Amino acid sequence: MSGTLQSINTTTAAVSDEAILAVFEGLALEAGQGVMEVYNSDIAVTAKADASPVTLADKASEKVILEGLRKAFPDVPCVSEEEIAEGFVPPALGGLFFLVDPLDGTKEFIKRRTDFTVNIALIRNGAPEIGVVYAPCTGRFFSGRPGRAEAFEARDGKVVSDRHRIHVRDGRQPLTIVASRSHLTPETEEFIKKVSAAEIVSVGSSLKFCLLAAGEADIYPRFGRTMEWDTAAGDAVLRAAGGTTHTLDGASLVYGKRNQANDADFANPHFVSSGRISDPAFVF
Repeated sequence: MSGTLQSINTTTAAVSDEAILAVFEGLALEAGQGVMEVYNSDIAVTAKADASPVTLADKASEKVILEGLRKAFPDVPCVSEEEIAEGFVPPALGGLFFLVDPLDGTKEFIKRRTDFTVNIALIRNGAPEIGVVYAPCTGRFFSGRPGRAEAFEARDGKVVSDRHRIHVRDGRQPLTIVASRSHLTPETEEFIKKVSAAEIVSVGSSLKFCLLAAGEADIYPRFGRTMEWDTAAGDAVLRAAGGTTHTLDGASLVYGKRNQANDADFANPHFVSSGRISDPAFVF
């Protein structure tokens, strides 16, 4: 991995999307190994200022990813969940920056469930264009860049299956909705009730986006609070697979939101992600 990083120490304008994605994949695999070391030991939990939990796995994963990104792409700002929680915010982002959630689904991780993920994304002009989502406990790995999304299996930091291309599917009857196991809200339950005979799949973390991207589900409504690092990588994979993520007014979800009148920096509004749904009015 170090050789790859040393060879791409330049501006992203001179680097292909494939090369950027390769760096992301290597860092996610390395970070995932550290996450699993903590998972397989005693998990010590502390609370951040907002009362959300954090573990040594969050911090170890973030260290690996940020050191790697900053070595490979020193010109590109990084926005990462744990650094933000500690008060480090890049003064300016411009149109190009990285969004990192080193361990999405910390609550799932603490309960020793399997659906937690490592997430890295590149944002260009407000859109998530390159992203990786790695679930180190199950080995599922998803990656996306403009026009191409792929999946494969990885174990112990190594790819163990052939990568294959993934696409969203046409909406089937009954539609399959993915919902958050830890953050199901009354608004989400009301949305689900509108869908006749819908199948419900409850899963944690950014894997919800990836199930849509892989054609295993159709809709992911999110009416609870999320931050941009929670969604960017999974959203990038979904968009690369032909899906969409829209706010409730039908506009594409954008990234890099600062100085919001009614919310914190990088906070998302409610949104709905989907594959190919024949009647968009159904979603909005």
